[in-house]
Amino acid sequence: MTALEELVEPETAGDPMSEQKWVRSSLAELSRRLAAAGRTVSPPTVGRLLKGLGYALRVNAKQVEASAAHPERDAQFKYITAQRQRFAAAGQPIISVDTKKKELVGNFKNAGRAWGRAAEAVNVHDFRQDALGRAVPYGIYDLTHNRGAVYVGASADTPRFAVDVIARWWEIDGQAAFPGADQLLVLADAGGSNGCRPRLWKQQLQEQLSDRLGLTVTVCHYPTGCSKWNPIEHRLFGSISVNWAGKPLRTWAGMLGYLRGTTTTTGLEVRADLQDGVYCTGERVSDAEMASLNLERHDVCPAWNYTFRPRPRPIPPTHQQNGNLFFDESLATCLGRRVGRRAPRRSRRARSGGCRRCGRG
Repeated sequence: MTALEELVEPETAGDPMSEQKWVRSSLAELSRRLAAAGRTVSPPTVGRLLKGLGYALRVNAKQVEASAAHPERDAQFKYITAQRQRFAAAGQPIISVDTKKKELVGNFKNAGRAWGRAAEAVNVHDFRQDALGRAVPYGIYDLTHNRGAVYVGASADTPRFAVDVIARWWEIDGQAAFPGADQLLVLADAGGSNGCRPRLWKQQLQEQLSDRLGLTVTVCHYPTGCSKWNPIEHRLFGSISVNWAGKPLRTWAGMLGYLRGTTTTTGLEVRADLQDGVYCTGERVSDAEMASLNLERHDVCPAWNYTFRPRPRPIPPTHQQNGNLFFDESLATCLGRRVGRRAPRRSRRARSGGCRRCGRG
């Protein structure tokens, strides 16, 4: 035991908040090095000895947030909490949005385990050309009513796709759940199709949600690297992953069935539909279009918090009456003359082609 302790001491790591310890080398490597030192011990025996010393076989623990040192991180979390409380007190809708992990639809392995008499046979390789398509599940979670909606696209995950899905949710579910609401709070990650940087995300929110639906839309982004705090991650996506764990998503209908069958003890209900359409990547929004947005950035973390309000609708051209005729000024300008005005009469000389006395023009 002393020889093993001396061998693993230089490469031992541990948790300062507990007695957990682990070592870098494998059991086979430690067995080989012990044999070179005159101690013939099998790898399983090395494992039992290490357990007696307080070691264990462990995987990496995702506990370090890359942006934990961001100076505005805590201020943003406090501001999001304040916004949620304000909207909830006013009875206005609050939704959490994000794109779930993209999935290949076909006879492919799905992570996790499921009860069965035998393991389901799936393809050895996950080649995309063997799939029916790649599903892009975009989720919307209603924090007030504990309801989820997942719209599955078969194209690219773009800002236009994200806003189309949110607009569709509002027309189908949102208006019925919040009758008379004229404001909407959207909680989103800082990156991806609904990130704080894409111009198309902002331009589409203005056009499709604020202008077309008449909503005042407030968006609050979670700090970079803090997506796991977004409610949709643990309130909706986690339950979906558990529900279809170990079950191949062989067809689009089967995938929708697993989504709709997701429930929790707290009463979660999920509705799922396909989102048709082809969404192209690389769309650009000009500086002029950005300048035309009715965008108000908040005083706290303005890059992560902003509000859109409906823009005034353009006044349609007026039709004026002139005698018994109606004419449109814009049409008259386009034709190069005033519609409805009688043309001037031609003189006798112009009609006859010349003077009746001398014959000159």
